[in-house]
Amino acid sequence: MKLHNSNAEIFVPDGVTTENALSRSTHMGFGAHQDDIEILGFHGILECMNTPGNWFTAVTCTDGAGSPRTGRYTAYSNEQMQEVRWQEQRNAAMIGRFSAAVQLKHPSSEIRAPKNTSVLDDFRNILSQANPTVIYTHNLADKHDTHLGVVLKLITALRELPHEKRPKKVYGVEIWRGLDWMPDDAKIILDVSGADHTAAALLGAYDSQIAGGKRYDLATMGRWRANTTYFDGYSVDKVQLTSFAMDLSPLIMKSTLDIVDYAAEYINKFRNDVIDRLHKQIVQ
Repeated sequence: MKLHNSNAEIFVPDGVTTENALSRSTHMGFGAHQDDIEILGFHGILECMNTPGNWFTAVTCTDGAGSPRTGRYTAYSNEQMQEVRWQEQRNAAMIGRFSAAVQLKHPSSEIRAPKNTSVLDDFRNILSQANPTVIYTHNLADKHDTHLGVVLKLITALRELPHEKRPKKVYGVEIWRGLDWMPDDAKIILDVSGADHTAAALLGAYDSQIAGGKRYDLATMGRWRANTTYFDGYSVDKVQLTSFAMDLSPLIMKSTLDIVDYAAEYINKFRNDVIDRLHKQIVQ
């Protein structure tokens, strides 16, 4: 399969052909950076690890050059940091028993550029060989512009597919902005309980981020724990760890839906909920 960048790679942990690795993928994650997919796609990774016949493939879009770094990584050049992050992604793929880990290696600026089609073309090529039923990606309220570039280009690519080839579920999962603010009846609740050790191993594969000054491992699992505890104040917790997602499936199934209006509808529901609750408690 031809990808835009000559150094793009498709790593297949169990050594089957690239064609087989993509075609057998039932779940896929599309993320901006190395380590994003292990956070946003953990629910799918677990489902595939626990269910024979299910396979998870990760598609990471950026080249890893712009990572913040301190400690022993302070003096690393962008080129050295890229090599480290690429290997970390391969390591995570082996830990999570991925079907494949695709690294497109685009500069972040290309992903953020609305008119740049190189990432979009790569998505088209990948989706021409893969037919996943579930996709995990960034959500529309994420505050990281590179994350938004990924999800918007992915929506475009998925809308171009014939209806029968479009995934049944597309989830926009929280990373750079939690989704606790969404109305409870609008949240997609992803149970990621029972595999703390797996989550720790996957997130721990990214030593350049953890030792480099960002404790994504602790922050992610802390958020999942807080999501569960603070979801319902009137009953005991039924699960241990929860990741929240925004349902993007309607945008894929109905291509005429306006993306901005769709995101704004969730925000308006949140606004109305806050106002209604205050009005009920204020003595007129």
